[in-house]
Parts: sequence; structure tokens; C-alpha cells
Amino acid sequence: MMNRRRRTLLLLLFAIIFLSAITIAGAMLEERATLTDFTQKNLPPDRTHLFGTDFMGRDMFARTISGLSLSIRIGLLTALISTLIAFLLGTAAATLGKGVDATISWLIDLTMGIPHILLLILISFAVGKGFMGVLIGITLSHWMSLARIIRSEVMQLQHSGYIRVAEKLGVRKALIVQRHMLPHLMPQLMIGFVLLFPHAILHEASITFLGFGLSPEQPAIGIILAESMRYLTMGYWWLAALPGLMLIITVLLFNLAGKALVKLNNPASAHL
Repeated sequence: MMNRRRRTLLLLLFAIIFLSAITIAGAMLEERATLTDFTQKNLPPDRTHLFGTDFMGRDMFARTISGLSLSIRIGLLTALISTLIAFLLGTAAATLGKGVDATISWLIDLTMGIPHILLLILISFAVGKGFMGVLIGITLSHWMSLARIIRSEVMQLQHSGYIRVAEKLGVRKALIVQRHMLPHLMPQLMIGFVLLFPHAILHEASITFLGFGLSPEQPAIGIILAESMRYLTMGYWWLAALPGLMLIITVLLFNLAGKALVKLNNPASAHL
């Protein structure tokens, strides 16, 4: 009989395979997603066009998968950089003295005190919007919570016997962090990295929908949803419903993957 740990592992593998397939398929469909055919515009879903076509005759299935692929790639890059920032600042706050700790804690409190979507829009707008604006905005607005967790973990590790022995032997702090602390922090970093994914994807779609993100030429989910708003009252429900549903499924899979990692990292779940 399959225990909960094995079921969780299978769920995690399914999420990885599904999301990898979306990413690869979206990259392959980028050219098809931009093809226009005004003789095929506003067609409902059928066998030829699984998600129908839009007001320019573009295939909505190709545009949706391509947009999700772009969102996943942006989420991957921004989550990776945010995790790295959280690790560096969280470790620095815990190991470099009270002055550095107070400064980094103040920065975390300041950024977390600003409404998240507002901070994201301000950063994206300040650096010129577009792809780089989205990239920098999401990266600089998603590291704070994980940095706090890393800071707390490092402070606990500093009281460990082997860390104190290494300090008394004169081992450099950077070497202690690399050799003795990083292996203990890897589970938290991996889980934090995965859980940052859905936030990055949703916020990329949100600011693009509001006009502060990716350019209209790119087949992004936010752009697809923004364009569909003008046609919903005409009965073209598939322009928003199907891309929106795929976005929800993708975000839920990321959440499930993150929860699966949490369970796999918990020894108590091994035989449940």
C-alpha cells in the first residue's frame, strides 16, 4: 500500500512534468501564437482551435500556452534571484553584527509596509516597464519573508556547538556559512524558492493586465486577459475563461509542489 510520502512524491513529480511540458510547448508555439488570420476571428472552441480564436484570428490555445511558458520562465528567474537575495541578506543580518541586522531589518519592515502590488508597480514603472521592469520589480519585492526565515535559522545555528568551535578556531564567517550553515539552510531555500513561483506568476500577470508590465506584442497571460475584457459583453467568453483557468491550474500546481516539498522535508511524514 502506497504511503503518504510516496503519494506526495508522485504529486511533486507530476507537477514538475506538467509545468515543464507547458514551458517547452510554449516556447515551441511562440511563432504560431502571433499568427493572424482575420477570416478565422472570434471562433468558439472546436477541434481545430481548442481554445477558440481572438479578434485577430490568433489561436488562443497557442497564445495561452505561450503566455504561460513566458510567465513560468519569468517566475523561475525572479524566484531564483529573490531566493539568492534572501539568503545573502538574511545571513548577513544574523552574522555581521547588530548594526547590519538593524539596517536589514529596517529595510525589510519598510518594504513590507508598502502594499505589495503598489511596490511592484512603482519599481516596474521606475525602471521603464517592459520585460526588465517586470523582472526587476518582482525580484525586488519578493525576498523579504524568506530573508526573515533565513535570518532566524542562522541565528539558531550560531548557538550550535560545532559552529562555536569553528569560530574559536578562527574559521572565517564566510567559510562557516558555506560549509556548516548552507547545508542546513538548503531545505528552507528550496521550499521558499518553489513557493515564490506562484506569487511571481500572479504578480507578473497582474501588473501586465494593469498596463505596467510586458509589452502588448508579447503573448503574455496578463495581456490576453486585458484584451479579452472588451469582448466579454459580446459573448466571447472563451477569450478570458480558458486562459484564466489555465493560469489558475498552473498556480495551484506550484502551490501543490511547494506543499509536497514541505511534507517530504518533514521526517514525521515518512510513514503516514
